[in-house]
Amino acid sequence: MIMQTLDQELKENTSTKTHNVSGSLAVIDALLSEDVSTVFGYPGGAIMPIYDALYDFNDSLKHILVRHEQGAIHAAQGYARVSGKTGVVFATSGPGATNLVTGLADAQIDSTPLVCITGQVFAHLLGTDAFQETDIINITTPITKWNYQVTDANEIPEVLAKAFYIAKSGRPGPVLIDITKNAQLQLFDYKGYRPCLHIRSYRPEPIVRNEYIEKAALLINKAKKPLVVFGQGVILGNAEKEFLTFIEKAGLPTAWTIMGMSAIPTNHPLGVGMVGMHGNYGPNVLTNECDVLIAIGMRFDDRVTGRLDMYAKQAKIVHLDIDPAEIDKNVQTTVPVWGNCKETLPLLTQLVQDNNHHDWFREFDERKEKETTFLINKELNPTEGELTMGEVLNVLNELTNGEAVIVTDVGQHQMVACRYAKQTKSRSNITSGGLGTMGFALPAAIGAKYGAPERQVVAIMGDGGAQMNLQELGTIMQFQPNVKILILNNSFLGMVRQWQELFHEKRYSFTDIQSPHFVKVANAYGIEGKQINQREELKASLKEMLDHPSSYLLEVAVLHEDNVFPMVPQGKGVAEIVLSKEEI
Repeated sequence: MIMQTLDQELKENTSTKTHNVSGSLAVIDALLSEDVSTVFGYPGGAIMPIYDALYDFNDSLKHILVRHEQGAIHAAQGYARVSGKTGVVFATSGPGATNLVTGLADAQIDSTPLVCITGQVFAHLLGTDAFQETDIINITTPITKWNYQVTDANEIPEVLAKAFYIAKSGRPGPVLIDITKNAQLQLFDYKGYRPCLHIRSYRPEPIVRNEYIEKAALLINKAKKPLVVFGQGVILGNAEKEFLTFIEKAGLPTAWTIMGMSAIPTNHPLGVGMVGMHGNYGPNVLTNECDVLIAIGMRFDDRVTGRLDMYAKQAKIVHLDIDPAEIDKNVQTTVPVWGNCKETLPLLTQLVQDNNHHDWFREFDERKEKETTFLINKELNPTEGELTMGEVLNVLNELTNGEAVIVTDVGQHQMVACRYAKQTKSRSNITSGGLGTMGFALPAAIGAKYGAPERQVVAIMGDGGAQMNLQELGTIMQFQPNVKILILNNSFLGMVRQWQELFHEKRYSFTDIQSPHFVKVANAYGIEGKQINQREELKASLKEMLDHPSSYLLEVAVLHEDNVFPMVPQGKGVAEIVLSKEEI
């Protein structure tokens, strides 16, 4: 059907009797051939030929005009993360391309598949400091899985096929293809688009070694105190079912990283909570008491491990990962299991024994009770004083039944949301994990809504991050994605302020931030909203937001100097996690 469309285009082109097409039209055909339905972008001079070709394909290729290129790439991230597809971005040369840099770095560290297509000046102008010329290839080499500059239209079909293959295969990541303007305009003999299935010297998935599967199963079967810690690799591998089968057969206590959250329902009986700096008390403390730690699709990030010389030193480590570079990078592995966990988990499941570990689970229950009594109940169910972030999430859970896609920005609200959001479906927790990019939530939520139009999408952000990409309200105004925007306003850059309070003697250096009237700003973009600060208003206002037929902004004033606990203080081990500032 795609080639039929192009054939019709060629028939209507009276300027030539050959089967030549422009490089720009070849780009569009590549996208359609890869089943791309949505592109996020912003036009400019160097990419204008591609936009001109796009003009004739509005019915089959939806383009979302953002208000800033950073908004485009974060939207593509949200789209990719919630849909499992590759996000696609268009941007022009120079400042258009450089505005993608933060999003590329974010996607690289969080393993998000993107194909970003940038325009570039004419090939004969490269290296002359031409208007809006920037060497985007060298700039982005460290923060892309692959990048390439096209200067001849004949390269476009093969290069774009490689781009989509590399972005999505193995451990996913962002790819940037920079196309000079002459290549976009150039007519060439187009023989059609062929998806890439193999690249010499590139092995996206390592060979699974059965001897390591057997060794891992032996360790797990002998374990008295096993602990599973899983990350986003389970989601990226579409291995949620295989993962559940594995942990349920072996009866394994199972904790998640921020990026792994939602791969299993947060209320699953084997789930013991989140690990990490602001994770749950039990799985953090008991990491240093387990005898076998089974890491699946996670990379032992410093926010998970704390001090490496104090991390799980007593345990045998089994590490399942698709990327061999992650094995032994931070934590020495006893048994490495290379491969896609969708393939390796069933092999491991065949060899593990049915088990339950009831006595070991009781230790998690005891620590959960301590955390709940000392901390969680107060955060989720306060009866006096200012509203807390925790109680907002608690009411939101009640109203959404854990079925919403929660897109968070970065800061205290992010940690609170990841601690307390209830989630029943995979790909429901969209956040900037490794890079911690403020301004991520609003554009990512827009992209998430296009990636999962049938689902409720709630963007949660603080008053600081909300102002970093606030211009994307204009994208909502024009294209009308039904995104719910929840701003938890504590009048501070809350996470930085918390550290200033705890470790810098409350010297609040430039963290008290003033904000506009967010509801009035939203109203200016044609978006309805409401501002509240009373407990009695909370449930009805959240329900009004969720039930509203279109986008809606709800600003909730919360406790100014609240802190997120538990916390593993910087320079401490995970077992030194504290429940209050008095323990620091």
